Amino acid sequence: MEPYITEESITAKSRDWLECIAPFNTHEMRAHRERTALLVIDMQRFFLDPSSPTFTCGGLAILPNVKRMIAAFRAAGLPVIFTQHVHHPDGIDAGIMEWWWNGMCLERTPESEIHDEIAPLPNEKVILKHRYSSFYNTDLETVLRCLKIEDIVITGLMTNLCCESTARDAYYRDYRVFFPADGTGSINEEMHVASLLNLAFGFAHVTTVDTIIEQLTGSGA
Repeated sequence: MEPYITEESITAKSRDWLECIAPFNTHEMRAHRERTALLVIDMQRFFLDPSSPTFTCGGLAILPNVKRMIAAFRAAGLPVIFTQHVHHPDGIDAGIMEWWWNGMCLERTPESEIHDEIAPLPNEKVILKHRYSSFYNTDLETVLRCLKIEDIVITGLMTNLCCESTARDAYYRDYRVFFPADGTGSINEEMHVASLLNLAFGFAHVTTVDTIIEQLTGSGA
């Protein structure tokens, strides 16, 4: 199956997606320079390896954009927080997910590690999670409160699962959510665009990586 998006096509595709959801993407916001954190969700080898049972083709397409976003946040001295979706080798934390999905990402395995091109720095927070939302039974909210964060930029995988679930939970906690259409990926275009539409309607401002970088640093691509 051909990937729905590639590094070469993502810019044009994102313009089409934003045009498609424009009637509902009406809550335009500008990120606050000193109160914004970047969440990099589940950009792990388990999801980015074409041989994996949960390979997510959109992840390879967005990798350069996520890399640029991380570099911009680091250069601006803003927090970058990573998540890893992992499970205990004995499945004691898997629950329904153990039979729902083909294959589990096990903690402390090479496959569970974040892609080498965007590896966290020693001082950057890495959240280990066992469910879709990065907030569910983790210390993410505590970290964000301590950092006095008000705005959250969500990037990573998958648009329609962990990214959307995290965006919804952030909204419930009164964070302003920024969701780059070209900084999140899924397994097909239908799921990706459906999430963009749902989030724009009720939970987030859907935008682009370049727009967020420009707002926070004053420079584009």
